[in-house]
Amino acid sequence: KNPGPIQSQTVMIVAGIGLIINGVTALFFFKDKDHDLNIRGAFLHMLADALISLGVLISGLIISLTAWNWLDPLISLFISLIIIYGTWDLLKHSFSMSLDAVPEGIDPNQVKEYLESLENVSDVHDLHIWAMSTTETALTVHLTLKSNTLDNHWLQEISKHLKSHFLIHHPTIQFELFDPNFECHFK
Repeated sequence: KNPGPIQSQTVMIVAGIGLIINGVTALFFFKDKDHDLNIRGAFLHMLADALISLGVLISGLIISLTAWNWLDPLISLFISLIIIYGTWDLLKHSFSMSLDAVPEGIDPNQVKEYLESLENVSDVHDLHIWAMSTTETALTVHLTLKSNTLDNHWLQEISKHLKSHFLIHHPTIQFELFDPNFECHFK
């Protein structure tokens, strides 16, 4: 019920060690944090730990000079708000990925327009784009062809274009010949 005095010097030493270790670890993840959701999560975790250590170090110093013990929970609340703000985007992307949503940065309308612009294509349907992982995107689509002129080179060019322009790594393309009586879905 009556907490003892805060051992400021010990608190500052431990917090300083934590700041250095977590700060250096966060630097290891910094370069790739924008390319992989898992690495971004690890980076934010280490950055948050470094921020907590910095807050503890600062509050320990101020408390040792002023005896303002109320400063410790106040700084903890402030750091918690910064962490919530900084990780909100990570939560949003993780939730979107769990719902198999189209990954951010890929416009499905532009992908469809590209596929419709292909010389032998008369229709594009059943287009689905989703993240397979934090770095790999998949696509499935049905392309109705005007004529039966399909070759592997053309399919390879489509796949290369999808990867280079839309960052879609795993396209699965079903080709169908135009036939007004053909139904690709069965009820």
